[in-house]
Amino acid sequence: MRRNTIFLILFSCAITTSAQALSLDSCRTMALANNKQLRIQSERIRSSQYDRKAALATYLPAIDFSGGYIYNQKDVAIFDSDQLLPTKTSNPETGKYDFNLVTNPATGEPIKSPDGQYIPSTVALIPKESMTYDIHNMFFGALTITQPIFMGGKIIAMNKLAHFAEELAKTSHNIDAENIIYAVDAAYWQVVSLKAKHKLATSYVNLLDTLQRNVKVLLNEGVATKSDLLSVSVKLNEAQVDLTKVENGLSLSRMSLAQLCGLPINTPLILADEELTKSPYSFPVAKEYNMADVFARRNDIQALELGVKMYEQKQRIAQSAMMPNLAVIGSYMFSNPNMYNGFQKKFDGAFSIGATLTIPIWHWGGNFNKYQAAKTDVTISQLNLADAKEKIELQVNQAAYKATEAAKTLLMTKENLANANENLRMAQAGFKEGVLSIDNVMEAQTAWLKANSENIDAEIEVYLCNVYLSKTLGTLINN
Repeated sequence: MRRNTIFLILFSCAITTSAQALSLDSCRTMALANNKQLRIQSERIRSSQYDRKAALATYLPAIDFSGGYIYNQKDVAIFDSDQLLPTKTSNPETGKYDFNLVTNPATGEPIKSPDGQYIPSTVALIPKESMTYDIHNMFFGALTITQPIFMGGKIIAMNKLAHFAEELAKTSHNIDAENIIYAVDAAYWQVVSLKAKHKLATSYVNLLDTLQRNVKVLLNEGVATKSDLLSVSVKLNEAQVDLTKVENGLSLSRMSLAQLCGLPINTPLILADEELTKSPYSFPVAKEYNMADVFARRNDIQALELGVKMYEQKQRIAQSAMMPNLAVIGSYMFSNPNMYNGFQKKFDGAFSIGATLTIPIWHWGGNFNKYQAAKTDVTISQLNLADAKEKIELQVNQAAYKATEAAKTLLMTKENLANANENLRMAQAGFKEGVLSIDNVMEAQTAWLKANSENIDAEIEVYLCNVYLSKTLGTLINN
């Protein structure tokens, strides 16, 4: 549902681009909806969610089935030939069974063979074929259930690690979104700035063009010199070249903004603030900020804090390698043929249950060194977090000073602009009355151009400084 809504917004914006001016919020929305890096981050969030569910499954018993088939070339024979077994007869006198042996008729004593063995008088025949089994085709399988009981804390650590990884993926998505918004804002105000300068450059060209026509009239009347006309013509040519440069820069800036918004670069974008008629908004710049609140809002700090937590869980996983592991195992194994009740060529099986215990004893320091390495990674991540907080505190103060300076600069440029406008008016009036020269008029026009250009730069700088301050304070996405 959310994707469909975004698509409809994007589609309507794209269709009405040529007829409806795009606001800054519209550009932000399109950029967030179309940016491929954000899509990649969204897929990473999905991947981390699957990893978290996979880690959660390690708490539950694992059920596995394995089976196979084997073809054997030969049968299995327990004996290599027919077997003759001696027999026994009950002895009433002793109440026991005595072997039936060949005896000496004269003495009644058992007779021995040359190798010293008694010779049985009767034997039982066990043919070789009766103890030969057909195992040419064997089928077997096993159904196994394994329930971890204690894995040294590894399962708990892996689940926490997967949870932190999911949070990190979401935080990385927010960081990219923040950077995209910042880039869109910069491109947006760049277009507005160049549009205002294009309008200014056009006005300057018109001023010089008017002055050139007036000088031509004065030249025909013999009041002005040809040198005066050439000076004005040079200034006019320079202004026209500058106007061309501004037009090219404006076109390229529109293309850059369109690309950030996910639109074709040749889309004729019209921005709501192009005329730059409203006063720049300005956040109240405080002398001090609660850095704890700033750190809580900053996505990069959250990412570093999650990194510390993840390294701590990796340390616990390394520690679990030095601890006993206990699990309960149950299985049902079957085969065909089977030997559970004689030799039968059919499937039969049996249950079994047990437990496995693994106790690490000696690994030549390998597991301990891995634990120490993981512990060092935790320390490094904590130091990186502390260093980032110090730099962010400096960054916030620099952004605040810069925003304050931009607001003061804007006030001064407005005063300069008012003076430049009045100076130009007086120069033009003096020129008409013949009191001032052409050079005085061109100087006034140049000062007017500079004052207007500086005022435009100051207005745009206020916007950009406020955006940068909002970014450093961690409030850019919410604005």
